[in-house]
Amino acid sequence: MTVFWLLIGLLILIALAILLPPLWRQRTVAAADMDSRNIAIAKTRLAELQAQLATGALTEEQYQEQRAELELALADDLDIATGNATPAQGRWIATVLAILLPLVALSFYGGLGTYQAVEPTPEMLGSTQNAVPNIEEMKKMVEKLAERMKTHADDAEGWTMLGKSYKYLQQFPKAAEAFGKAYALLGEQSEIMLLYADALAFANNEQMDGKPAELVFKVLAREPDNVTALWYGGMAKAQAGEAEEGVKLWRKLLMILPPNSQAQQEVQTLLSKLEASVPGGVPASAPDKTAAATASTAAVALTINVSLAPELQSAVAANDTVFVYAQAISGPKMPLAIVRKQVSDLPLTVTLTDAQAMMPAMKLSNFAEVKLLARVSKSGEAITQAGDLLGSVESAATSDKTSHSIVINSRVK
Repeated sequence: MTVFWLLIGLLILIALAILLPPLWRQRTVAAADMDSRNIAIAKTRLAELQAQLATGALTEEQYQEQRAELELALADDLDIATGNATPAQGRWIATVLAILLPLVALSFYGGLGTYQAVEPTPEMLGSTQNAVPNIEEMKKMVEKLAERMKTHADDAEGWTMLGKSYKYLQQFPKAAEAFGKAYALLGEQSEIMLLYADALAFANNEQMDGKPAELVFKVLAREPDNVTALWYGGMAKAQAGEAEEGVKLWRKLLMILPPNSQAQQEVQTLLSKLEASVPGGVPASAPDKTAAATASTAAVALTINVSLAPELQSAVAANDTVFVYAQAISGPKMPLAIVRKQVSDLPLTVTLTDAQAMMPAMKLSNFAEVKLLARVSKSGEAITQAGDLLGSVESAATSDKTSHSIVINSRVK
């Protein structure tokens, strides 16, 4: 009987320990102007994605992937919030609860309970924990899935899920490998072929030449009206210096997309620029590769010279990943253009254009000024982590044709 009442007292104390501190301590009122703006931007983008899904401009899979990227970027933005303390208004509630909670609990138990039914277990004495999903937990889940696939190599659905997970984490080489396994098992299925092509292209600095283009045109041979394949096909042709063929594919895509949709407007803009790359529109013969490659970049090209500070040379390995990218100065932190290299390539020079945009609506040409960053990542993750090495240019005009220099000289805390 004594143990029972001790247990009851302990549970009441645990309940009070959970309820009272938030009421007693000072509350923090966030400086929410920036957060409100970021949330508003995210809501607007989400509405656009939902509209594109409803009109058929995006598949369900593309919608889910872009929504996940949007949520990740918003979480990154809100993580920098700060606040000012103001006195809490609920201390009187804390006092009342401290008195009433034990009395009410004992009253209910007296009418409804029986101590003989209670057998103390270790779980009863444990503390309450809130499981809050974060990027580290996601990585652990993906690692478990990857480990499982070692013994389930014939599970095509598992490889597809693993590929999508790696793509969400922006581990594009691993995503390409997983989609390749699924492709080997499933064969000529359009969805997996396009996923595979997309991951291969991202793993190769968004270049469609080679295997990605081969997969895309296999899909187009069977499904001439496949919206995703038409988009990638036009991009592949433009990058390959075959502007006339690229224009044909994008003109066809333009006719399929819902009238006046955002997707149609974006394709129209890019198509117009590709047609205008040569006087008179589409030329009789394809232009050289350089002209075609720049046709879809909206005339924005930021040249960046990247080097590593001498004092940090000993802190890196030759195969550590280097990300060079541009961000909006305010708003979502999602890269507007990004290039992946290695420390062994340093010092290096890269050019950022719209061709390296992660999302059509978030690209360099939409911004007058951007922030330029270069980061060394030990983990190879595109998401910034403590211990990464960083350098930046706080503001660069997208119209500026001169080169910019970034020295990687600080460590992320």
